[in-house]
Amino acid sequence: MSSQICVPECPAEAIFPDTDPAAEPRWLELNLKYAAQWPNLASKGVPPADADLWNGVPNKLAEFFSPKPNEG
Repeated sequence: MSSQICVPECPAEAIFPDTDPAAEPRWLELNLKYAAQWPNLASKGVPPADADLWNGVPNKLAEFFSPKPNEG
């Protein structure tokens, strides 16, 4: 279910097709839930200025994930 835009554009190369063995079950479950709720990306946007600083930071999901991004 990965967006056609996300796979080639993710600078951290963190997005895998659902059929790829490298796609861990926890990410597949998260993708299944939020892909149905969040808008589908249709074009590439400007990466955040600090994107490279966040690449490889441990525990990002547990510490910073929000089910309602860009709200407050």
